[in-house]
Amino acid sequence: MTPSRRDLLVATAASGLPIGRKIDRDTFDDAWHQGVLERYYGFGDKASGGPGDRASGEWLEGELTRAGYSCHRQAFSAPYFEPTETTLSIEGQTAAVIPHAVVTPTGPEGLSAPLALALGHRPLDGAIALIVLPARRWSSAADPLIAAALADAWSRGAAAAVLVTTGPTGDALALNAFAHHRGPARPVAVLAPRDAGPFLDAAANGRTGRLVLAGRGGERPAWNLTARLTRGGAQSVVLSTPRSGWFGCAGERGSGVAVWLAAATWLARRPGGFDVDLVATSGHEYENLGGAAYLEEAAPPPARTRLWVHVGANLAARDWHEFGGQLRPLPGADSQRFLLASPNVADAFRRAFAGLPGVEAVYPATAANSAGELTNIIAGGYGSAAGFFGNHRFHHSRNDDMRCVSGALVRPVSEALRAALLDILGS
Repeated sequence: MTPSRRDLLVATAASGLPIGRKIDRDTFDDAWHQGVLERYYGFGDKASGGPGDRASGEWLEGELTRAGYSCHRQAFSAPYFEPTETTLSIEGQTAAVIPHAVVTPTGPEGLSAPLALALGHRPLDGAIALIVLPARRWSSAADPLIAAALADAWSRGAAAAVLVTTGPTGDALALNAFAHHRGPARPVAVLAPRDAGPFLDAAANGRTGRLVLAGRGGERPAWNLTARLTRGGAQSVVLSTPRSGWFGCAGERGSGVAVWLAAATWLARRPGGFDVDLVATSGHEYENLGGAAYLEEAAPPPARTRLWVHVGANLAARDWHEFGGQLRPLPGADSQRFLLASPNVADAFRRAFAGLPGVEAVYPATAANSAGELTNIIAGGYGSAAGFFGNHRFHHSRNDDMRCVSGALVRPVSEALRAALLDILGS
């Protein structure tokens, strides 16, 4: 992503989207949301159990404690990999790659083998298979297309695989994965489409490449931040959001964290005949590992849950024009964001989010049409639920930085969620 100075000025001047019902605007204004975004992004990469993930959790813990919540850390373990070198090279050319989790290292010496395009049905015995994915906003290796492509490469004898995540930015995109191998433990990496050309040519000519995935890894402690406001109610309102992610996650995670924290703070200030349960999960990259732990061990049961709102990915990431081979920032939010709600609360969400591109179309909440932690929430029997998810253009890219989001973009979504909660829970 290389916007010009003029592009950055356009982005800085973004004024956000039209808003509907206004709630506590003087408190939760653009500047408040901008401050949350900058604080979250400032913690650096958010890999599960890593320094940025822990620091963001500690910060949120402090914010919620000051708001009156009783906080707890729900511990579990998550995979990790700290790289020293992750490259793919041929004679005269070297490109950085993203090691795909759960990482099978090559060691510092690397794996030298013929490069081969994973096309057709010919043997790939001992080769480094190059798998060029079709154009899409990629997110997870659990996607059936990726899972099938890897299984096919292994069945034909490939020693390693390199995925080319063709997408709107030309970036390499980190892919979510299960916490344990569901197939052969062989080295897999992700290569940026913009860097792929020389390696595809080399594979077509049977040249030898060298894949290096060197570093230290294994399992390390991680934790969900849970918080509760006990008012003696018969039922709870649950708000969940993931806080971990592969890189800085400004648009992917930051927008959700800001909306979640505003709603949590607002609920604590309001009277109500219900308890409030919050969770900011780690382990998201490992197919919702932390979210599954919360559901199993700490979530209020469905019968005690009045409403569960999952504040997922890409609530208010910036949209971009694709122009002349470049991306130019737009003042509005990416409309490839989705809002699902169960029938008993769908109308309230539809009213609150009217006019906000993407999320104004409220879809029925089913396990079949959802994504991320929301899938497990619905499958867990929570009949009064709503949730958000989506992949913006820089989703899972190292370039998902503060150019991808702003307080002005996040505030309208934040206000709309609080309007929906007011509608459902009453004044």
